[in-house]
Amino acid sequence: MANHILLVEDDPAIAEMVLGHLTKESLTVRHAPDGEAALRLFAEEAFDMILLDLMLPGVDGMEVLRKVRSGSTVPVLILSAKDSDVEKALGLGFGADDYLAKPFSLIELSARVKAILRRASQYASPSAQVEQALLRIHELTLHPDEHLVTKNDTTLNLTAKELLILKLLMSHPKRAFSKEQIYRSVWNDAYYDDVNAIQVHISRLREKIEDDPAHPRYIKTVWGIGYKMGDF
Repeated sequence: MANHILLVEDDPAIAEMVLGHLTKESLTVRHAPDGEAALRLFAEEAFDMILLDLMLPGVDGMEVLRKVRSGSTVPVLILSAKDSDVEKALGLGFGADDYLAKPFSLIELSARVKAILRRASQYASPSAQVEQALLRIHELTLHPDEHLVTKNDTTLNLTAKELLILKLLMSHPKRAFSKEQIYRSVWNDAYYDDVNAIQVHISRLREKIEDDPAHPRYIKTVWGIGYKMGDF
């Protein structure tokens, strides 16, 4: 069965180009020209992934992302001409899975889409649902089978990417990981050219798990290398 993708793009030329290319890649694509149409379609149909432009008329892309994330973990790839670190931080911080700046090549788009869909499929497949031991570091506990993290028995609201990054670090508490190693492990993708995505996710993760994000105890920066779990 073909994957069902929601394309949210107000530029007719870009929408037609993307829709045509992904359809040739055996993907089923529905197009929404604005935020309101996107939210309506999302409420009516089940999608495997969303391609989301940030600059939309009416309800903008960030509002669409917030509303989608309020009740769904469907993968979201942001497409936007706003290629600043601020926009990337906003998009990724609110729970997007990846970011692709306009203009982009259709080959790169299709590679990103397939990689995200592949990860989502592997994450949900029954063969991957093998019981895993809890991971505990001080007051923090990661429940792999339930895909959740608790701190002092309080559930923390982590995105899928934040949880995977934390799981990687907690599984190897004495090891320091470079930003590239984190990207390749968590995104499960050979593509790598934007370390800012890792910094954004680490920053948001610290805000959720640390008592004082400005002086983190759990996720330590290893200067010149990357990040590791703190020693308690």
